[in-house]
Amino acid sequence: MTKYIVVIGGVISGVGKGVATASIARIIKEYGYSVTAIKIDPYINCDAGTLRPTEHGEVWVTEDGGEIDQDLGNYERFLSQSISKINNITTGQIYRDLIEKERRGDFLGETVQFIPHVSDEIKSRIKKAEQGSEVVLIEIGGTVGDYENLPFLFAFKSLENEIGKENISYVLVSYLPVPSHIEEMKTKPTQLAVKLLRESGIQPDFILCRGKKALDSVRKRKIEKYSNIISEHVISMPDVIGPGTVNTIYVIPLDLEKERLGEKLLKGLKLEKRKEPNWIEWEKAVERIISPSKIIRVAMVGKYLDIGDFQLKDSYISINEALKHAGAKNDVKVEIEWIDSKEFENNLNINQIDKLKNFQGIIVPGGFGSSGIEGKINAIRYARENNIPFLGLCLGLQLAVVEFARNVCNLNANSSEIDSNAEHKVIDLLDEQRNITEKGATMRLGAYKAIITPGTIVHRLYNSLEVFERHRHRYEVNPYYSIC
Repeated sequence: MTKYIVVIGGVISGVGKGVATASIARIIKEYGYSVTAIKIDPYINCDAGTLRPTEHGEVWVTEDGGEIDQDLGNYERFLSQSISKINNITTGQIYRDLIEKERRGDFLGETVQFIPHVSDEIKSRIKKAEQGSEVVLIEIGGTVGDYENLPFLFAFKSLENEIGKENISYVLVSYLPVPSHIEEMKTKPTQLAVKLLRESGIQPDFILCRGKKALDSVRKRKIEKYSNIISEHVISMPDVIGPGTVNTIYVIPLDLEKERLGEKLLKGLKLEKRKEPNWIEWEKAVERIISPSKIIRVAMVGKYLDIGDFQLKDSYISINEALKHAGAKNDVKVEIEWIDSKEFENNLNINQIDKLKNFQGIIVPGGFGSSGIEGKINAIRYARENNIPFLGLCLGLQLAVVEFARNVCNLNANSSEIDSNAEHKVIDLLDEQRNITEKGATMRLGAYKAIITPGTIVHRLYNSLEVFERHRHRYEVNPYYSIC
């Protein structure tokens, strides 16, 4: 019998459900079980591909061509395994497929209703995404109390009735604020989150208590009393990232294991330990992240940073995490400074762009549209002319070609995405994209093979003549411009 661990958020969004889900998944895997993770997003979009990065964060691209929620990236990083696009379920997918079935007559005259058809479709998709795994982690996006969460909570209560409570466990990840005017951690929001969850017929088995500080015994007893949860199942999960800290999200599985969360979850699901967890290599990697032998500084020149008076660095989270992983492998801390490319655009101040000389590397990541483009090109030119190691990703690579064509080959060049009337379109649409009218899930997506030229730097880095990398683009380097 497949076992399920359902992770639900309380009080605020962005509380850390994704990292908690990934951490629990890794813990269960360390006990010897095959594990997968599923993310449920209550929005009506069918996937994350058409969502604004500054609102929702980066789109994660799967091997099989899915444009999905960035939490799936954390699942893959923590589990060290690829996860399919079917592991991201949205409200849009549910209703789109139900309506298509109804239009085809698949329901044979039935009245199609929320109960049972929506909840049955949700359960069907969960079963499909399990892929034979013994334990399935399921994160429900948003916050308990959101109207859009109700269909999924109802579906899981229905699933519980079908399979028995011993086969499903509910984990509430809730926030405990510390108001600045009183400097006391408050449990009332978490109490209300538990109350709202119970209104859907679900009693949490565990509460992971998020906050700026670790949960103390006074507040733990208070949550226990008001939520009818034994204190051993009220788990402290304080911030590991914040001002002045040198830490990493990868300590979370280790911290949760200190409270024996894995053993407690297995016991509740009537599972035995298959092996003793071995965290030695994980601990070494964490130690290299926290206390590396050297530090390098990298400038990330992007365009999806500003949202009102705040910056959303989640727009480039996978690049950030890739740098952390690479740094840990090489015993180096990578300090990233996020720079809005619009700083380097019109009326360029030479002293402003000259700050790039203080970095050991410059990265220009992907994006869409014309905003901030000339600033990125200026940054790329500065990297080339000052011999600073540069990495262009997606649009960043395309703009490196534009910059070289302009300033070395003396061509009036651009990408046709930016200027459809450019004299030299050194970046142009893929042939298969020319007649595309619908934007959702129609780019080149997923893993594609790349043939590498022997003797190049890329060949040395990959140590292979062919590799598979994940793609998400409509435009490519124009093959007609292979040389100047």
